[in-house]
Amino acid sequence: MEYLWFGDRGRPVLMFPTSMGRFYQNEDFGLTGALADKVDAGFLQLICVDSVDEESWYNKKALPRDRARRHDDYDRYLRDEMLPYIEGRTGGNVVTVGASFGAYHAANLAGRTPGRVTKAICFSGLYDVDQFLDGYWDDLVYYHTPQAYIANMDGEWLERLRKVEWVVATGEQDSLVTQNRAFADLLARKGQRVTAEFWPGVFGHDWPFWKEHIRRFL
Repeated sequence: MEYLWFGDRGRPVLMFPTSMGRFYQNEDFGLTGALADKVDAGFLQLICVDSVDEESWYNKKALPRDRARRHDDYDRYLRDEMLPYIEGRTGGNVVTVGASFGAYHAANLAGRTPGRVTKAICFSGLYDVDQFLDGYWDDLVYYHTPQAYIANMDGEWLERLRKVEWVVATGEQDSLVTQNRAFADLLARKGQRVTAEFWPGVFGHDWPFWKEHIRRFL
């Protein structure tokens, strides 16, 4: 698995690409450049990871259960390899950032590893993978669907989840705005720390919007 690392001190920011994107996508589209001065000043370190979306949720040639299993492989890579590596180099306190399908990854890792991830910035995301599974559902899919498993959290898990500061944002004309509102509302109902923004009069689901707003949240 390839990745890019920008900076040598400051808070670590784990950045995911959009749907089926590669580890260099956030650099190519200027999201890392929008934060360059904060990296140079030592406030942030940016870690851009690769994805396996083409082998998992987007792989229509595989059975739905196998799509979920391949994503679970990716989740174990993030949890058991990449997060420990980042924590070892930086001390932890990781922020996840993602836009579009990258927001799904940012939210899912935060929801499954609260405390290790302490902030999740989710732009124009989706939080339910049902559309990729042709009606299939099992426990593995459930535990990788933030909209589902967070809805059923209680007690100890909600306390753990409160270690995460959430940002859910997109334009009010985004085709995914209803899902973003629902996810933000779910977090609020569960007593979580969530900032929700739905930018008036714009689509919001594109790189210029994400580059404009990322600086405010980091």
